Amino acid sequence: MVTTPDIPSRDVVNHDASEALADRIRRAETEGTPLRLVGGDTKAFYGRKVQGRTGEAETLSTREHRGITEYDPVELIVSVRAGTPLRELEAALAANGQMLPCEPPHFGDDATVGGMIATGLSGPRRPWAGSVRDFVLGTRIIMRQGSEQRFGGQVMKNVAGYDLSRLMVGAQGTLGLITEVSMKVLPLPGASRSLHLDMPLADALDKLAEWGRQPLPITAAAWLEGALHLRLEGGPSSVAATAERLGGDELLDGFWEALREQRLDFFAAEDPRALWRLSLPHHTPVLEVPGVTAETDVLYDWAGAQRWVRSDADAEAIRAVARRAGGHATCWRGAGGKAVDEPFTPLDPVVEKYHRNLKTQLDPKGIFNPGRLYAAF
Repeated sequence: MVTTPDIPSRDVVNHDASEALADRIRRAETEGTPLRLVGGDTKAFYGRKVQGRTGEAETLSTREHRGITEYDPVELIVSVRAGTPLRELEAALAANGQMLPCEPPHFGDDATVGGMIATGLSGPRRPWAGSVRDFVLGTRIIMRQGSEQRFGGQVMKNVAGYDLSRLMVGAQGTLGLITEVSMKVLPLPGASRSLHLDMPLADALDKLAEWGRQPLPITAAAWLEGALHLRLEGGPSSVAATAERLGGDELLDGFWEALREQRLDFFAAEDPRALWRLSLPHHTPVLEVPGVTAETDVLYDWAGAQRWVRSDADAEAIRAVARRAGGHATCWRGAGGKAVDEPFTPLDPVVEKYHRNLKTQLDPKGIFNPGRLYAAF
């Protein structure tokens, strides 16, 4: 059953449904009913199935809790309710010549701001601009007792509760229900140009390491099928001079959006092998990943710090490769497009202890998205 606040038509673009959401959470806490928190549900594939200790979880939607509550283009700060469609926020920012620097993926038209915060996923600009967490200034969260509390603020120096706000990023709704977030935004670049340079993978990684030590206006770099793809952004003269220096051909429009939204052929769901995401330190050399038989089985994003791999090898074998390189591996999609029981790298015992203690303190009855990240909590 899906629980949504009793409000007017979905055409309403500004509505505070926090009281209805808080009331449902209070009842869930009293009854011990597990809740599956959702926004647009476009990232339902990312993580484990929500399953409470007492049975099937009830879905609680934030989609009617929407609207931009405050926006100051001069101060580069926006506050927005969690159920607000991500596309609406981005359109409002673009109308003022601004953007979300972390370039979050949508994976569907219904993607919400709350889903962006809960998953913490960032796009191609992430290594140069920062992650979702880096731009969160504050949040409003409904805790297990049904009380809405504010953490952080609207300026970087306001640090009261700041760490808890950042902790909510990527927590997948397991610690509480995010109702509002305040974020730092940035101006859109004055000019943008994308290049396609044919070169082997090893040469591309060497070049990226070299260019990374220079003040070049690179804001995206991906290697795929024998070619390095670059995006240059900044002042018109700087972009033009860098493009002339680096050479290559003009890259077709839409490549970076297709990469961010995983619409490239590389991500085709019909591939029978599992799709893995390897998160690695910068300048990690080419790795020998089990089950990878051709260069077409890999896509290097974030200048090589994020690598997408198609492989039918054992999960532990792939994770061992990432671990030895100082990173970790997430099973993004199982063989044949199926979900997997444990998509995330198992936690170190010490880290797991802290995770468990935090969950116990904030959600002792396990009503918020239980099992979404790990089976134990």
